[in-house]
Amino acid sequence: MKVTKLLPFMAIVALLGFTSCSTDSAADGKVNSIEVPVAPQAKQIEIEIMELINAHRINQSLNPLLDHNTVKAVAYTHTDYMIEVDNVSHDNFFQRKQSLQDNADANIVSENVAYGFNSAASVVNAWLNSPSHKENIEGDFTDFDVSAEQNSEGKWYFTNIFIKR
Repeated sequence: MKVTKLLPFMAIVALLGFTSCSTDSAADGKVNSIEVPVAPQAKQIEIEIMELINAHRINQSLNPLLDHNTVKAVAYTHTDYMIEVDNVSHDNFFQRKQSLQDNADANIVSENVAYGFNSAASVVNAWLNSPSHKENIEGDFTDFDVSAEQNSEGKWYFTNIFIKR
């Protein structure tokens, strides 16, 4: 067989070889996810928030959600970030979502954020009075957790993440 007839075949083999290398390096999905730290111990306000959310869900004939340490750790990283930049936001949500897909087997991820509330009841009531936040609280999820941290002036920042496994 002539070399010119083998060239297309060799080109395809070469391309497949290069493609598999780049795919393998990105296939683990961890390129854009955040590293998950150890979850801090739950604060009383966080426990109360979770209890209030589950009480609301049960009152609506929905399943109570399970607390999840990986979700808490990821929520904590975002709360810490919001305090650092002094702004409540959903910045970098895709990275948190990817991290929970990689590390907590999450299929669906959603979050509520807030700041400035001084009690569990006040932040949960605010979320329940907001249609989009209420939709997350009443959503089809299996697990959740929350991070509540205070900045240097004592102002509370909250990140509440929900996942479905």
